Amino acid sequence: MADPTQVATQAAPAIPSDDAIARAAAFTREPFVLEGEDAATQLAPGTARRGALDAALAELEAGAKVPSVAWRQRWSLLLGLDRLLCQQEPKLADGTVLNAHQVDALSGTLTALLAEAVAPNGSRGAAVPDVPLASAGIPGEEELDEEDDEPEEPQDWDDETSAEEDDEQLPAAAEDPNAAKRFWFEHATGAGKTVAALGFVEGSRTGGTLILTHRRNLVDQFLGELRDRGYGKRISPPLVRGQDRADGLVTVETYQWFVRNAGNVSDAYTIVICDEAHTALGEKTSASIRNWHEPVFVGMTATGALIARHVTDLFPTQTSRFDLAQAARRGVIAPLRCVRIPPGVGVRSIAKVPLRRGEVDQDFDQEELAALLDQTPFNVAVADLYKTRFKDLPGVVYSAGVKHAHNVAKAFKELGIKAKAVSGETPKRELTRILSAYERGEVDVLVNAQLLAEGWNSPRATVCMHLAPTASKRVYQQRVGRVTRRTPGKEAGIIVDFVHPATPNDDPVVTLHSLLDRDVYRGGAIVVGPVRRGRGRRLRVERRVVPVTADPQRRAQVFERELWRIAVEHLSWGEQQAWAM
Repeated sequence: MADPTQVATQAAPAIPSDDAIARAAAFTREPFVLEGEDAATQLAPGTARRGALDAALAELEAGAKVPSVAWRQRWSLLLGLDRLLCQQEPKLADGTVLNAHQVDALSGTLTALLAEAVAPNGSRGAAVPDVPLASAGIPGEEELDEEDDEPEEPQDWDDETSAEEDDEQLPAAAEDPNAAKRFWFEHATGAGKTVAALGFVEGSRTGGTLILTHRRNLVDQFLGELRDRGYGKRISPPLVRGQDRADGLVTVETYQWFVRNAGNVSDAYTIVICDEAHTALGEKTSASIRNWHEPVFVGMTATGALIARHVTDLFPTQTSRFDLAQAARRGVIAPLRCVRIPPGVGVRSIAKVPLRRGEVDQDFDQEELAALLDQTPFNVAVADLYKTRFKDLPGVVYSAGVKHAHNVAKAFKELGIKAKAVSGETPKRELTRILSAYERGEVDVLVNAQLLAEGWNSPRATVCMHLAPTASKRVYQQRVGRVTRRTPGKEAGIIVDFVHPATPNDDPVVTLHSLLDRDVYRGGAIVVGPVRRGRGRRLRVERRVVPVTADPQRRAQVFERELWRIAVEHLSWGEQQAWAM
């Protein structure tokens, strides 16, 4: 009777020779055995690397000069992410080390690709190799001291409950065959979404990468990042069907271009990165994405949790979440302080309209809002407030409409503040000149009508003033994201909400406290993020607090916890009596 061990050994395919592995690595531009690894283990039958190696050797035997489109679509990104994440410190071509949350976005995608690759004929029985997950602290994150007189506001949410709610996703539609190859991640503005996106570029050396964004100026920003990070030689004009390259080309284009060329885009692109994924949810754009079955799609956004059910309808699998509060608490972005300035404008009677055609998200009608806000005494008072409270701090002011922006900027300039108004009507060359002057310090305040809510980033920006209130949490968070980037000398981003101090979180006007679901407002205090000792505060922090949660039980808990610090004069008459008792 034959020895079972001997029979199994004879049946198992032999590991290819070192020469064959080297030829396949040169052919695919990816190593199949990394430094310090055992070839017999990594290339064992049934593993993803062995499948990729056998397919590459077969193409070499057939006389192929470059990997086929089919090989690239299946194996290029998988091998590249595997290579990148096996490094002790995953990094880009220029040496930029990826942070923990950026690694999460890559590893989540790799895990799904591995599960698909090692399951022949749809079977899920094969073991998935271990994937390096983000466990180390954030590179460069410093130890932060707490100041005794100003702690961060108490945590008033249940992490486990929140996690369960965030993980709740809609099932993929039956008629959506490519749903399993579409992923998304949420990273707060300023936390490095672009660097995470370039991690996918680093992980695709033969397959092409197509980056889609919603504005032409963002195309230029991405191209600049690619050049700065060491990928300039891989930039390519867009390819259409019949055109092919297997050198890991990278193309950056707009969603409008993608929709116009739907069905005619080259299969050289094996991965498509959708910037600001919530802008890809329109009927034509989402249909074009659903109808292209071959590539892997990766959506990224800073505000996905606010419209998660709509994002997951197109991108079913979330690979990473690193929201505004998490990023601030870890020190990846600047802490956020908040000041409320009463009285707020009466906007409850203003109609709400969709932000864009076909969108569910709504905001106040901008024409009605402009008619209410654009009053000379109000504009002068705002300018005086800025000069008194914030002096020379650089900031961005959100107005209601183009005319209002120019009138506010005029009021600022009359008080000696270096301010400029910008809008969608500002010529591109002039806009570039103004934004450059802002970076150089020649302009301190940019007044705009929603132009700078997405796609504009300036680490210098410190004050975010919501002169025009918004009913959209997504718009509000995008505005706040303009002041979250860290830079030397910047102690915190300062958010100015034009509402009464006691405005509850269920008010139509979005505030920083309603966005983060915080229970109490304390003027000038850190709402989220660590307090850094030794950084000079420019705001007076009030000693007393005001309950702002709309939940009766949580308000009662605030009364018990903060009884002697509550600013009683801001409470309703009934709550003043309850406090007195």
